[in-house]
Amino acid sequence: MKIFKIIPVIDILNSKAVHAKKGERTKYKPLKSYLFHSSNPVEIINILNNNYNFDLFYIADLDSIMKKAPNFQILKKILKISNINVILDPGIVELEDIFQFLKIKIKNLILGLETINNFQIIIQSLQILNRNNTIVSIDMYNGQIISNAKDIKTQNPLKLTKKLESLGVKNIILLDLFRVGQKIGGIPQLYLDILHDFSGNVFVGGGIKNYTDIINIKRQNFSGVLIATALYDGTIDIEKLRNFG
Repeated sequence: MKIFKIIPVIDILNSKAVHAKKGERTKYKPLKSYLFHSSNPVEIINILNNNYNFDLFYIADLDSIMKKAPNFQILKKILKISNINVILDPGIVELEDIFQFLKIKIKNLILGLETINNFQIIIQSLQILNRNNTIVSIDMYNGQIISNAKDIKTQNPLKLTKKLESLGVKNIILLDLFRVGQKIGGIPQLYLDILHDFSGNVFVGGGIKNYTDIINIKRQNFSGVLIATALYDGTIDIEKLRNFG
């Protein structure tokens, strides 16, 4: 039976955890929450792990994505925390970037369609990385793929995920930046179409409105959900997530 994972999101910009909204990264402000009184990513993860039993975290290193200035020291401290796992999006552009992050022994690495140079990077990466620990992020804005790669940005998301599956990709994240931080709610039909057409693990990120959304996403047999705004602002009662099943 598939294990459904609830995954808190930590976006790091200027070495601080920030509140992401609509992908407008220059407007991001330090994250504030009733759950913690810090914007230090290491402290936040420790609190969420120790106090609320979260053991898997999604980290977007926006300094790496935007400025090619990875937060290696922060990431190393996070990776030393016992009893947790991390899936990291550091904005992989080319193959050399992967080797750079393997040096800090990151186990679960994201290849984001937004940043990779071309489709060949995915093919080459799958020959280097453990396929079970490699995640492709289908980065979108209002349902349209966003990518620096000309051979990717014009593709239909549904057809693209089938192509990824044929290459051996086993894990994907459906991430629509327009939905991020907005608590739009619901499950886009495109997500359901991809889920029914892709045999691997499909995670959903962006737009989570409330606890009911999480229940519905689980019922549809997605593999997990990335949550940020609705968790950190108290819309979702964190105690309900402690033993979610």
